[in-house]
Amino acid sequence: MGGQPMIILGEDSQRMKDKDAQSHNISAARAVAESVRSTLGPKGMDKMLVSSLGDVTVTNDGVTILTEMDIDNPTAEMIVEVAEAQEDEAGDGTTTAVAIAGELLKNAEELLDQDIHPTAIIKGFDMASKEAKSQINEIATSVDPDDEELLRKVAETSMTGKGAELNKELLSQLIVDAVDAVTVEAEDGSVVADLEFLNIETQTGSTVGNSELIEGGVVDKDPVHEGMPTDLDDADVLLLDNPIELDEADVDAQLSVDDPSQLQNFLDKEEEQLQELVDAIVDTGADVVFCQKGIDDMAQHYLAKEGILAVRRAKKSDIEFLREVLGANIVSDIRSASADDLGRGSVRRDEGEGLFYVEGTGDESHGVTLLLRASTDHVVDELERGVTDALDVVSSTVADGRVLGGGGAPEVEVARRLRDYADSVEGREQLAVESFADALELVPRTLAENAGLDSIDALVDLRAAHEDGDVSAGLNVFTGDVVDTLDAGVVEPAHAKTQAVSSAAEAANLVLKIDDIIAAGDLSTSGGDEGGAGGPGGAPGGMGGGMGGGMGGMM
Repeated sequence: MGGQPMIILGEDSQRMKDKDAQSHNISAARAVAESVRSTLGPKGMDKMLVSSLGDVTVTNDGVTILTEMDIDNPTAEMIVEVAEAQEDEAGDGTTTAVAIAGELLKNAEELLDQDIHPTAIIKGFDMASKEAKSQINEIATSVDPDDEELLRKVAETSMTGKGAELNKELLSQLIVDAVDAVTVEAEDGSVVADLEFLNIETQTGSTVGNSELIEGGVVDKDPVHEGMPTDLDDADVLLLDNPIELDEADVDAQLSVDDPSQLQNFLDKEEEQLQELVDAIVDTGADVVFCQKGIDDMAQHYLAKEGILAVRRAKKSDIEFLREVLGANIVSDIRSASADDLGRGSVRRDEGEGLFYVEGTGDESHGVTLLLRASTDHVVDELERGVTDALDVVSSTVADGRVLGGGGAPEVEVARRLRDYADSVEGREQLAVESFADALELVPRTLAENAGLDSIDALVDLRAAHEDGDVSAGLNVFTGDVVDTLDAGVVEPAHAKTQAVSSAAEAANLVLKIDDIIAAGDLSTSGGDEGGAGGPGGAPGGMGGGMGGGMGGMM
């Protein structure tokens, strides 16, 4: 080769290695974490997200913020996956998981600057994560799934700081009642809340205080014909996912007629076929038809003459939920429908709200609907996000049976125990364990910062309380005092906390293990304009703007 370097990458490819790659990845991940930190806790602020189409979302829900942002950086997307995993597994705690992941990487960068090898840091973080989960399990308090008061506190804690907070007493009771309605005992004797049988519907133009829990389902549609009945008790209901219309030809055709009677014959034949479809419905004994697709105008007339209530273009999710509520089958071919496919229940029309309330009466009927009301679309959307998170944590608490005090109490206690554990760890991994403990204390520090309190004073007071043996000592962000959060009613599910620690550690380790970035294009423009959330602290090589275009525009 005569000493000439071998070029194996394409002309436009770029490569970043070793510390440059690590620094870039850590900067990108920290940028994501920083973008949501200010939303943490009861005093957290909201973000306004504006999409490329002009749609506006106002929220402080971590996973919503991260998934709505136009992020164009592979490392940043890894951190977004932490939020998504936390949402899927625990339902809440997404901001906590992402913030801890960012802080772990910040502390890891300091260790890297001390020439500690990434594998030692990764091993130490893994050891600390396992020990942290063990300590969380040890300090968790067992609860009775029937303890309604405690479950209400779990729901209220989850909703605090979100759009649902102002009416959290009413909503927490509705949430607990809803979870109780869908809680079943599994074959192994465990208790499980099956949220598939819980539907959430929203209505604007009213107040949150008018929200209610309804037995059965809700359909936000009008009857297709004004001559149809709207209130039926003990009705037989047919669910269709095909239209009550005639099939159209696959190809265009032209027909020549030389007599008006020939055209009339075509029209008569169409009416006859539509009458046959309606007759097939009548033969099943159906009193009500909910159709996912369209209903021909003539068929509407025939159905009204038969005294059958029909609703068209119902949402697929509503049809599937009504199947559970009514114990019915969803029919695709009208001509093959029979009485066995029908469900049984009552249908009631609320003309003021423009809603149908459907309640099952058969033995196979199950399902409830949480009807949330608010003044505007933006308010009701954020309300729905807060209530959904609360439903998830309450159902998780029912299944897991363990809770912790909130207000940063578990983080400070676990951090204290991790520092004791670090003394027994040999080698450089000890430093990583201590860094992990420091990262956990980001949570109480951020809670204090977002509440306008001095984070250092708050952390010092919390550490002192935990050294004195008060395991549930957390921060009251409204007064700045250290209180027993369990007694104060600030309660979080233990499962969400262990999942947050586990997800954050795994994401941080994944980022730290990367020491080489090979891109098929220009790295300096991979994220668009510089100066967004990825701009500060950018690594050498022009990658500081990796997230700038996406996140800078959204935030």
